[in-house]
This record gives sequence, structure tokens and C-alpha cells, in this order.
Amino acid sequence: QVRLVESGGGVVQPGGSLRLSCTASGSISGIYVMGWYRQAPGKQRELVATIVSGGSTNYVDSVKGRFTISRDAAKNTFYLQMNSLKPEDTAVYYCGSGSRGTYTIDNWGQGTQVTVSS
Repeated sequence: QVRLVESGGGVVQPGGSLRLSCTASGSISGIYVMGWYRQAPGKQRELVATIVSGGSTNYVDSVKGRFTISRDAAKNTFYLQMNSLKPEDTAVYYCGSGSRGTYTIDNWGQGTQVTVSS
């Protein structure tokens, strides 16, 4: 079992930046994929970005060039750096991990609210 704890959400003005962190504990040696997802009110949860153990990354089109996913293996932590934030980025952001060698997410963090508003 993997436990994920997120931090870093908050309120920011349009054009601002935030960095989300997700620290993993437990059975972390088998983690293949780590990702960030978000869910806005009234909408389904959507993929934001993923990073796999080999380092390859993937982003939803709406955040390309603005968001960066990265990891620090020594700290068992991965990050989502969000720049040039827009009001439409407002959502609850969830980190997730998967250990099946695919992009399937097995474990989720508790979620952290990101609000972009002037």
C-alpha cells in the first residue's frame, strides 16, 4: 500500500504560480507512474500530468508550457509547478500513483484546493 500526502494548494491571482507537492510512503519501490489530476465543480476528474519511472512526462494540452511535473527520488516526493495560472485552472488537485507498469492509478492523495481568482 502506498500513502500519498499532498501540500501546496491555495489562492492565487491569474498569472501567478503555485507548486504542489506529493510525498509517498509505504510500498514505494514498485511505483511506475505518478500523476496529478484535477476536478473542478460539476466536472469529471481529468488528467493534468504524469511522470513514469523512466522519466517520461505527459501533459494535458491545456497546461502544456505552463505546468511542469517533476520528482525528487531522494525525498520520495513529486511536484507540479504551475505557472501562468488561469481561472479555469481552479479545481481540487489530486496526486496519484500506480504500480502495475501501466498508467493505471492505484492510490490517491486527499486532494488540495487550488483557486485562481482576482
